[in-house]
Amino acid sequence: MTLLAEMKHKQILVLGAGITGMSCARYLSAQGLCFAVNDSRENPFATNYNKEQFSDEFPTASLHLGRWHSDLISKAELILISPGINRAIDEISLHISDECSVMGDVELFCQLNNERNSAEQDKPIDIIALTGSNGKSTVVSLLANLAENIGVKARLGGNIGQPVLDIFTEDKLNITNSGLPELLILELSSFQLETLTSMQAIATSVLNVSDDHLDRHLSMANYQSIKQGIYQQGKLAITNRDDVATVTPNNSQAILSFGSDRPEANQFGIIKLGGKTYLAFGEQPLITLDTLPLAGMHNALNYLAALAFGYSVGWPLAEMVRHLASFTGLAHRCQRVVSKDNITWINDSKATNVGATLAAINGLAQILPAKNHLILIAGGDGKGADFSLLTKPLGEHVSTVITFGKDGEQIADLAKLVTTSKKVTDLVAAVQVAQASANDGDIVLLSPACASFDMFKSFADRGEQFMAAVAQMAEAS
Repeated sequence: MTLLAEMKHKQILVLGAGITGMSCARYLSAQGLCFAVNDSRENPFATNYNKEQFSDEFPTASLHLGRWHSDLISKAELILISPGINRAIDEISLHISDECSVMGDVELFCQLNNERNSAEQDKPIDIIALTGSNGKSTVVSLLANLAENIGVKARLGGNIGQPVLDIFTEDKLNITNSGLPELLILELSSFQLETLTSMQAIATSVLNVSDDHLDRHLSMANYQSIKQGIYQQGKLAITNRDDVATVTPNNSQAILSFGSDRPEANQFGIIKLGGKTYLAFGEQPLITLDTLPLAGMHNALNYLAALAFGYSVGWPLAEMVRHLASFTGLAHRCQRVVSKDNITWINDSKATNVGATLAAINGLAQILPAKNHLILIAGGDGKGADFSLLTKPLGEHVSTVITFGKDGEQIADLAKLVTTSKKVTDLVAAVQVAQASANDGDIVLLSPACASFDMFKSFADRGEQFMAAVAQMAEAS
């Protein structure tokens, strides 16, 4: 019996009515399945959508908002849970029956995709997948850009791009004429990996591991273990030689590695030749770093990771290298802000953890002229992170640290031990103090090392407000 046939006889509950939950609802509805949706929020929907529209779109589904519904949870035989929801909380975990299957949308997609292997008329969609604390979105977006330029029919999914179940929903309903993709490029968060066991990917990677989400995962050991769980669901492990936490636990697994050192044969890395620094494959120089739009060593590693993934699925190396420069990066990720004051303003609002800020500081320090300074704006909700890892790079590379937000004072207390530290009340004040502290040629970096929710709607909102403050200051001067 197929999975869909089994689901027709189960009581199905979708936990969460955000982007992921709604994609689950669309898929279940397209299959003619009955289900319920439960969210603890009174209004979980996106703008211009309400309960009446939900009822019109899903007439056979029931909707329950405002609390976790213990009766629905206890009666469910299959729960599709959104990644932002922690199933370990008492309001959920105490009511899940032993007979109930709990999975995320990516797990359901993978189980359905695997069944296509046994269907004579169908072919499963090839998958490559990666996780990591930082750089995930940059690498998968670069891969999608390469695929488009090379002529590969690929889609982005998981933690970025299209919710994966929408791929099957669109195909069933013939919503698009493009059909199913040849390749699915998956960005996976630790939350998604918690409920994923059935993926059969061509290649998987943990790009890097740094202190993040410990408010949910409780310890670095647990967080690292969850991340490394991706390797058992792929044939080839793509690992980062600069980070021992990315090593696959499976000693017999085939490995393709990348790193900032000189690579061995058939591996990716960095070589210096004639005063220039190159991305390289073995002894073969590929392209100089100074011709690529994304600056800093952390972005060099992102380029190398993308090349390794493309190589793993058989894309021509020379063709990939030729198209690398066509990708100019993602918003709020070491994004240059236009200004007229001869100061380089960098919006790295996506740096919501310590590791991301470390990568930005170290990466930019390598391109900063010796006569100039790096000024850091940081702070927000630290999510229980250990900020002490910032102490050494702050002392070595940062002339002034400007802090604000819920946990800004913790960063300020560390910073004042090794460099100049200034505390402000909000982001606008931080920009003003940064400009007053900077000289021509200096870099001002917004890289908060914290989540944004203490003061902003999202990291994107924080980044947009930063850019607006820089622009407003330029108009006033």
